[in-house]
Amino acid sequence: MTDAKPSSWCGKGDKPRDFAKHKPIICYDQPEAAVISKVDYDNKRFLAVTGELLETLVVPKREARTWTMQAGDLCRITVHEGSQVGDMNFWNLENRQERFYSGKTRQLHASHLKVYDRLWSCLPHLRPMATFVFDTLAKYGIDEDGGALHDVIGTRCDDYTYKLITGKQRVGSCHSSLVKAVVEERGMCEQDVHDVWNIFMCTGFTRDTQQYFCKPSPAQKGDFIEFIAEMNLLVALSCCPQGDVSVPVGAEVPDDKCHPLKVEVFRQK
Repeated sequence: MTDAKPSSWCGKGDKPRDFAKHKPIICYDQPEAAVISKVDYDNKRFLAVTGELLETLVVPKREARTWTMQAGDLCRITVHEGSQVGDMNFWNLENRQERFYSGKTRQLHASHLKVYDRLWSCLPHLRPMATFVFDTLAKYGIDEDGGALHDVIGTRCDDYTYKLITGKQRVGSCHSSLVKAVVEERGMCEQDVHDVWNIFMCTGFTRDTQQYFCKPSPAQKGDFIEFIAEMNLLVALSCCPQGDVSVPVGAEVPDDKCHPLKVEVFRQK
């Protein structure tokens, strides 16, 4: 039997391997469709929010709801009572096979969306579904740990992963809430629910192990985001049962950590 080699052994003698150093290369240059006129969208936002308020709904804590928008409508989502994160899905209202593609949105913009970024649809369509136009938390930026808000990294909490972590069965996640909402309100099915835009959620990757982390959301009562629909949309929002995400998945979340979110839809007159 031969002696086991240490983990640092490179397989070519005992000389450590040297790796060339390179500067990071941005893989995806933003296409023209990903870069908007800020002046034009500020004007669109002004005309919408000073226009007609079409709909107001409150998504209860630990639940999800759906609503529709026409191209050009503006949606405002407000932290209604206390700190709370939300998970969002988007579909083309006329063709639900075209839905939000978080991975491509991440590649074309960033891991965390900021004002004037866009939300993109899945292949083979690959076009803007909505444009992010306002954020009361925009100044948070990127913190000392690399944390930032409104990510397109996390896939949504779900009961399948909860069982992997805890060994326990439950129904009580963003996935199950979104499924319930689209089944009961729109006659859809579980497979229609997809990876999400995590709004108000502070996340990043640890520098040492590159693991996905979260921090308690800095969002407070009265904070809000706004986006403008680029096509006729069906939208779903879950008030995450993790609340402000100050408790890791698998641990019990106190009810007072969870709050509703308010949705308002505006249209230019």
